[in-house]
Amino acid sequence: MTMAINEEKLHGFVGKMLGDVGGGMSVPTVRLGFRLGLFDALAQAPATAGELAARAGGLHERYVREWALAQAANGYIDYDAAAERFSISPEQAMVFVHRDSPVYLAGAFEIIAAMIEAEARVEQCFRNGTGVRWGDHAGCLFCATGAFFRPGYVNNIVQAWIPALDGVEAKLKKGARVADVGCGVGFSTLLMADAYPASEFVGFDFHAPSIDEARRHAEGHGYGDRVRFEVAAAKEIEEDGFDLITMYDCLHDMGDPRGCARHMRQMLASDGCWMIVEPIAGDTPAENMNPVGRLYYNASTMICVPTSLDQEVGEGLGAQAGEARLAQIVREGGFASVRRATEGPFNMVLEAR
Repeated sequence: MTMAINEEKLHGFVGKMLGDVGGGMSVPTVRLGFRLGLFDALAQAPATAGELAARAGGLHERYVREWALAQAANGYIDYDAAAERFSISPEQAMVFVHRDSPVYLAGAFEIIAAMIEAEARVEQCFRNGTGVRWGDHAGCLFCATGAFFRPGYVNNIVQAWIPALDGVEAKLKKGARVADVGCGVGFSTLLMADAYPASEFVGFDFHAPSIDEARRHAEGHGYGDRVRFEVAAAKEIEEDGFDLITMYDCLHDMGDPRGCARHMRQMLASDGCWMIVEPIAGDTPAENMNPVGRLYYNASTMICVPTSLDQEVGEGLGAQAGEARLAQIVREGGFASVRRATEGPFNMVLEAR
């Protein structure tokens, strides 16, 4: 049976696909721009291709010209055709230059590259229902993940997320014990430690190379004994009595989030609080059919679900689990109350007690 083609819809869809394919093709050129310092060099002042090549350390002008024209066509930098000069606007610099900007996206391009590199492994997971161990995905995915989340953490943990918890900030200022479970390379742990010097922090992660990187990040910062990093799976942490447990963007990656919730309850002091930061999501797939949901569903297909299915139980929550499902899991772990303390464009923050 032949279906009639709506030409207007077809042209609109092809136009969308041209944008998507162009965005995909931009990934390697943008990564080159970050690694070669081209975005940083252009941020100093407008430049011709030759000036930009020289400013970036003597790169080959012909390659730099083609790269710059590609970024101009992407809309990532600006091009003055009459003067043949390139420039980067303040808004573009927020994404490509300023590392503490909340929308700095260097890590996002690294994650995309890692997802593509892991394609063959994930294809086998589709065929046989297995998973991919976190350290085996591709390249330095754990480094890329840390870089991707860092800008959000820099701009939200101390400024918005912890203050949204009931009475927690006052405790941290006075002196409290904090466990940062699933700390990765330690950005979140160290941001909290810098902000609350009277408190003690322990970062836990099951991935030993991430903990090694976290310890390197902590070296030379004068934390002394009040900050340390330990290799441990969430359910195997042997310490307790914590006033605050934080978990940033990782509960949905765990194979047994229900068992994790039960263990977090055992680790907390009687009046303690568990802060769970998770990707923003509605409770039904229909609510997630938007640009943010698109990012998270794709990343979840390639990273989050394979990571969970590699582990014990393998619940496979995915990055768009939603508040209702997460809250149910937390309550089953023995917590009396779960509330959404705050949210942003990319994350929601749950408070469990």
